[in-house]
Amino acid sequence: MIKVTDLNYIYQQGMPFEKKALSDVSFEIPDGDFVAIIGHTGSGKSTLIQHLNALVRPTSGRIEIDGIDITDPKTDLREIRKKVGLVFQYPEHQLFEESVYKDIAFGPVNMGLSEEKVRERVYEAIGLVGLDETLLEKSPFELSGGQKRRTAIAGVLSMKPKVLILDEPTAGLDPHGRDEILGQLLRLHEQNSGMTIIFVSHSMEDVAKIAKNVLVMNRGRLVMHGSVAEVFARGEELKKIGLDVPQITELTQLLIKDGINIRPDVYTVKFASELLAKMIKETENV
Repeated sequence: MIKVTDLNYIYQQGMPFEKKALSDVSFEIPDGDFVAIIGHTGSGKSTLIQHLNALVRPTSGRIEIDGIDITDPKTDLREIRKKVGLVFQYPEHQLFEESVYKDIAFGPVNMGLSEEKVRERVYEAIGLVGLDETLLEKSPFELSGGQKRRTAIAGVLSMKPKVLILDEPTAGLDPHGRDEILGQLLRLHEQNSGMTIIFVSHSMEDVAKIAKNVLVMNRGRLVMHGSVAEVFARGEELKKIGLDVPQITELTQLLIKDGINIRPDVYTVKFASELLAKMIKETENV
C-alpha cells in the first residue's frame, strides 16, 4: 500500500519566489490498483509523483510504501527506488545506449545482477511491453515513437518494481502509438495483478479507457479521489477547475439536462451503448 499523509511541498522555501506546490495532500492506494492522476497544468501532479519514489523530499508530511516511511532520513532510498519505478514524460529522450538490449539492461546491471539474470530480466521486460526480440540489437534511435516509449518502460520494468508510475505516458504520440501504449499498460496490469500502476494524464479519454480510480489535483490540493465513474459523474465540478470530461460523459450530461433519465456516471462509449440499448428494450416492453 501507498499511504500519503498531510504532504506539503514548497519550492524555493525562504526565497523571494517561494511557491507552495502541494498542500496537505493525503490518500491511500492499495496494492494492485490502477490509478490516474489528473489536473490542469501547475496543479501539482508531477511534483506529487516525484515524491512517491523519493526523487523529491517533502517540506512536511509522511509517505509510506509497504509500511516503510520513505521520508525518514534513515531509509535506504535505493531499496525504495527498486520498489517504485518512475517513467518520466518523453522517456525516449533518456535512451542513450548503443542497443535496445543495453538500454533495458542498464538497471539490472547496476543492481549487480549476473549476466544470466540480466538477460532473463531483459527478455521478461520486452515480453511485458510487447517488443519483438529482433529489436534488441538495434539502436533505440532507429525505433518508432511507440517502440521507443515501450523500450523506456521496459528499462524500468527490468528492475521489477512493485509500483510503476508514468508521467503522461502517451504524450506526443500519434493515435496508433497512443493506443499501443494504453493497450500495453492495460495488459501489463492484467498480467501482474500485484503491480500498482499510477499514471498522470491530460487526456480524459485515456483515463476513461484504462484507469480504475482517479486522483484529481487542483492548485496543489487533492480535491477528488474515487472510481472513474464516481469522478466523472461530477463533471460540472471538474469543468469549474478547468478540466474536461470524456465526450460521451458530456453527451449524457446534456441528455440529463434535456430531461432524459440516464445515469450521470457514463464514461465510455461501450458503457453508453449498453445502457441505451437496455433503455430502448425496456421502453419497447412497456
